[in-house]
Amino acid sequence: MVLMCWALCFNFSEVRGGSMMPGIQDRDRILVDHVSYLFGTPDRGDIVVLRYPMDPSLDYVKRVVGLPGDHVQIYEGYVWVNDELVEEPYVDPESNDPYAYVDTIVEPKSYFVLGDNRIRSSDSREFGQVPHEYLRGKVRVRLWPLMRAGLVE
Repeated sequence: MVLMCWALCFNFSEVRGGSMMPGIQDRDRILVDHVSYLFGTPDRGDIVVLRYPMDPSLDYVKRVVGLPGDHVQIYEGYVWVNDELVEEPYVDPESNDPYAYVDTIVEPKSYFVLGDNRIRSSDSREFGQVPHEYLRGKVRVRLWPLMRAGLVE
């Protein structure tokens, strides 16, 4: 019974690709919490697993930048939410995309997501906002490699 509850609430996943580097890297193993967004909504900054809107059979890992009603702007590599510059210590300035331009209001029950490795990420700049029902879960822990195991932020 306990194992069945665990299996319904959490799963292990292997990350494919480098769109969340340097924090989460290609082939990292992560623990995904599937319950959090059944009863609640993500916070800005949460790292989530979502169904790729262009092909819902694929899962992507991204960071939530904009919540419903937020005004999200990206200009010369800087992200602004509700006219405030977002501090992003997790983004390597060398991997930022200085040519991206976004100016959007996040729709109700939708989210604006970005990869931390902006120059190698397919995210809301490309596929638009992500509906709440496409969120699969919150990334909680990196399990592998062991030398980098721990909470994911």
